[in-house]
Amino acid sequence: MFAETARRTGASIGALYLLAPDERFLWLDVLCGAPAEFAAPWARVPMAAPAPVAVAVREDRLVWVGSQEEMARSYPRTAVALPYPLALAAAPVTGARRWGALLLMWPATRPPYMTGREHGHITSSCRRLARLLEEAVEYARPRSGAERPRLVSLETDRRSGGPAMAAADFAERLPGGSCALNLEGQVTYVSSGACDLLGCEAGRLLGTVPWQSLRWLDEPGYEDSYRTAVLSREPVSFTACRPPDHWLDFHLYPDASGISIRIVPSGAQPPPSPAPSPSTRAVTPTRAGRLYQLTHLAAGLTEVVGVQDVIALVADQIMPAFGARGLVLSTADAGRLRITGFRGYDPRTIERLDGLPLDTEFTPAGRALGNGTPAFFSDPEEMRRTYPEALQLSGKQAWAFLPLIISGRPVGCCVLSYDHPHAFPAEERAVMTSLAGLIAQALDRARLYDTKHELAHGLQQALLPRALPEIPGLRVAARYLPATRGMDIGGDFYDLIRLGDTAAAAVIGDVQGHNVAAAALMGQVRTGIYAHATVGTPPDQILARTNRLLAELAPDLFTSCLYARLDFARRRVTLASAGHPPPLLRLADRDTRPAEVSPGPLLGIDPEAAFPLTEIPLTPGLMLAFYTDGLIETPGTDLDDSIADLAHHLAQADERDLDLLIDHLLRKAGTDGQRADDIALLVLHNDVA
Repeated sequence: MFAETARRTGASIGALYLLAPDERFLWLDVLCGAPAEFAAPWARVPMAAPAPVAVAVREDRLVWVGSQEEMARSYPRTAVALPYPLALAAAPVTGARRWGALLLMWPATRPPYMTGREHGHITSSCRRLARLLEEAVEYARPRSGAERPRLVSLETDRRSGGPAMAAADFAERLPGGSCALNLEGQVTYVSSGACDLLGCEAGRLLGTVPWQSLRWLDEPGYEDSYRTAVLSREPVSFTACRPPDHWLDFHLYPDASGISIRIVPSGAQPPPSPAPSPSTRAVTPTRAGRLYQLTHLAAGLTEVVGVQDVIALVADQIMPAFGARGLVLSTADAGRLRITGFRGYDPRTIERLDGLPLDTEFTPAGRALGNGTPAFFSDPEEMRRTYPEALQLSGKQAWAFLPLIISGRPVGCCVLSYDHPHAFPAEERAVMTSLAGLIAQALDRARLYDTKHELAHGLQQALLPRALPEIPGLRVAARYLPATRGMDIGGDFYDLIRLGDTAAAAVIGDVQGHNVAAAALMGQVRTGIYAHATVGTPPDQILARTNRLLAELAPDLFTSCLYARLDFARRRVTLASAGHPPPLLRLADRDTRPAEVSPGPLLGIDPEAAFPLTEIPLTPGLMLAFYTDGLIETPGTDLDDSIADLAHHLAQADERDLDLLIDHLLRKAGTDGQRADDIALLVLHNDVA
């Protein structure tokens, strides 16, 4: 069913991703049209990742990317792992529950758009896949996300036999040389002309990959040409020098079963720039696949924000990339190693390792961090010779200790461990060491971000009321949401003030900006209003006096404010506004509308400004909703229309639980995504009959 969907849509590559039981990531289960090695950078995709398959599942929609340019613009991290001209579709596989996503890729030669018929076919195929998965789960053992993906073929009727000899004779008659590779890159056929040009016998080439059997082709650029041909399904050409000075042109022609290659002497020799002799290299050149994997992981590390994000990315992507089964990420703090995150270890083991001094002989982590040199132990015997206690404690069988260093300053240590002995070839050590530098940079930035976030959060909490007072006959609820960009601190504020036994005051305001300066001014405004309110000052005079205070302070920031005095004895609400959006009134019969309040100017502009009063009845069951403009301002939408929409949502909300009512209003206002402004919301419900 999976391969049939790929064939019928004309896709050159297909992949089926399944959702992990904890729904934190998607893992690649079935692949067709490409080797499993190619899928290594995207074999495990976190659900929160900005990747097409994750977006398709999260938003339950088909994601279409029509070109490489669109990929780079919309999904830059995926473009790093797939830097090829192609088109891509990711569709959710959903039935009785979410199962995962179907990923299809086409060569760039197809039109950069999807027809309605194609969309419908892919969608219906995904529904059928979901039904098959639901039937299979009844008796099949669920596969693990740690297993390699299953490979299936797109070919159904490839002929072989008699014509094969005729095809070989045909190739022998052609000038130059001919050879064929399967999708894994292995040589399946080589003509005598190709053997002559390559300087190698057929027996040494068949079944091998060229960049391993021909050392002069052992460069990532040549392997990348093969990868480009497989993934793009378009012809690719490159020129290489067979030592000492034989320049050859390679022309690659791919299809769904493999690649045909024509090899001819180069007509125009490139300027000589001989590469270092393989015998003089200190390490084996990094495979092109590893390079793409490294750049993909590096792109992911640039997007993480907090320390826990770094830990999650290392655990979800870097551990599987190297086959590791355990992770310990620690930071250097006051001469000790403080463990900030781990995977694959018993928490009791982590308790014993946490807080060890940097010069500890208990594990290699301290020494690796002290001298800045990675340490690799491929089996328990290697570890036992120097660190016998570490072996007894962890029970692991192989380890990579990667110091995290920035400009000579130790940041921490990343330990990858294995449940079985594991050789660390020079290529893998080089990639791990490079990655450690990127992890160090990301971890240092994340620690700084977390510190700033904690400071901002603490300041914001200190400026807002810790708890609203309990006032008989009045139910209240409030919510504050900072802007999603910046330091999570802003100038919106709210308060509820008890004014004796028969009155209370509600106040909400918005200082221009959402930064430390706005928060500091917000604290001054809130304190000034509170001081005037508690001595019985009328609402208009409270705003007038606060306005004169701000004018004298000259903060260069404007402030809107709405003050309401609730008099339970007279059953009246008196309102005064300084350029603030009107509150919403919901009567007992659910009739909901904005209050008609005559606003004065913003605070801090005119020291002599007056603020008109507005009175409304305080009827039984009356609900008042105060809010800041972050809740109603949407680019391209009229403000009055947004207020009317908010009133409509308030009219429909259930008033039995005001916290749930606020959740309803926020959800309807679409505040789950990026917010450019802070939001404050205060809701009062009069229960006095």
